[in-house]
Amino acid sequence: MIRRSLALLLVVGSLLAGAATAATASGSGRRTLTGSIDGAQYLIEVPRRWNGTLMLFSHPYYTEGVGGNIGLANRPETQKWLLDHGYALAASDFTGRYGFAVEQGMKDQIALLDFFTANVGTPRRTIATGSSMGGAISTLLIERYPRRFAGAVAMCGPLDFQGTWNVLLDVNFAVRTLLAEPGQAIDLVRPRDPQAGTDALLRAVEKAQTTPEGRAKLALAGAIGNVTSWNSAVQARPTELAARLRQQAAVITGAHVYTFGPNARADLERRAGGNPSWNVGVDYTRQLARSTERDLVRQAYAAAPGASLHADLAALAAAPRIAPDPRAMSYMYRNVVAKGTAPAPVITMHNTGDGGALPENERWYAARVSDPNRLRQTYVNRGSHCAFTAAEEIVALRGLLSRIDTGRWPATNPARLNAEAGQLGPEHHKVFDYPHGDAPSVPSFVEFRPSNHPRSTP
Repeated sequence: MIRRSLALLLVVGSLLAGAATAATASGSGRRTLTGSIDGAQYLIEVPRRWNGTLMLFSHPYYTEGVGGNIGLANRPETQKWLLDHGYALAASDFTGRYGFAVEQGMKDQIALLDFFTANVGTPRRTIATGSSMGGAISTLLIERYPRRFAGAVAMCGPLDFQGTWNVLLDVNFAVRTLLAEPGQAIDLVRPRDPQAGTDALLRAVEKAQTTPEGRAKLALAGAIGNVTSWNSAVQARPTELAARLRQQAAVITGAHVYTFGPNARADLERRAGGNPSWNVGVDYTRQLARSTERDLVRQAYAAAPGASLHADLAALAAAPRIAPDPRAMSYMYRNVVAKGTAPAPVITMHNTGDGGALPENERWYAARVSDPNRLRQTYVNRGSHCAFTAAEEIVALRGLLSRIDTGRWPATNPARLNAEAGQLGPEHHKVFDYPHGDAPSVPSFVEFRPSNHPRSTP
């Protein structure tokens, strides 16, 4: 779910219910509409020769204070290609913009779709798309509003929202138990001082990286949540222990603690009416045994003679557990847990080394989809979160449109997808590598079968 905001032009305006609508036209005849609907800012771009298809983009999770304009695609080159090929684009920034705005985001996107229909025209077909949290929203939109969407492109989504929050709890629970200073009041749920708790966990992670024993314990905390030890979109998966530990620690720091630690919990619980997450009854020894990163833990403890894996697992087993609030669990199942019942086709994309949203989410989602012929899942062999080139995004969209047009999926094997992506110009072959920025890349679709989600939602 960590993703920078795309640098797109936002023309300030207002609309609906007596407010004036802002609309501009470029030299190419493209129309831009901006404004707000019930407090949610939006952006619409309509090419001069609109082909009748609307791409409705849902944005990622934003932390408080994140700047940037409204994005219409995951990559700016993808946005340009879509407009150049006649697609209309629209996105709501969601009321409030920040946090776990899944329920509100769906309402805002449907309100924007209604506005588009009334003020631009009725789309021949509408595709729900998005990245990270927005990728999961796209799958929920076509499920909750089946008559409004022809299909969905879901990129790097935490498709199992409930399971994802449980994994985030597991990792922070392990960091607090194994690495935080004794006596510190760190509320992982129902946080009384979210910022203080976040800061304390960040200090614990930073200190852990200074000793072999700390690094081993941190590797254990990450492994119980399948936290990847590959966090680069442009470098090969590391094999050397120190590099793997550094990259896994970066994911724990950036995603699990900074973005989705106690600060995010406060937002989640405000929306859900309590804490929806739990680890009552969870066997972390068993979870480690099934982890994709268990070899990293073995190596890290072997390199730390002062650390005991047995003792640390015992400490996790003995630590007081966290129970959920039934009302909050009900909120999640009612509003954000996918059922897999959408009648429209879905294509997904995920990085094999995604630390922001586990690729294991894809296996969970596939098991829930009632008609397997409505789903195609593709994987790109990179580390990092939402690290796709525009070429990869475009060929995935083409595959979905072919399925909608013909009723049959085209070949989506990696060789064919890579060959098709390679036909696009060099401007479409850049990938974002956090925190360094854009870098050239080659098409990297790959055969991949994710493992089971460590805390999948039943």
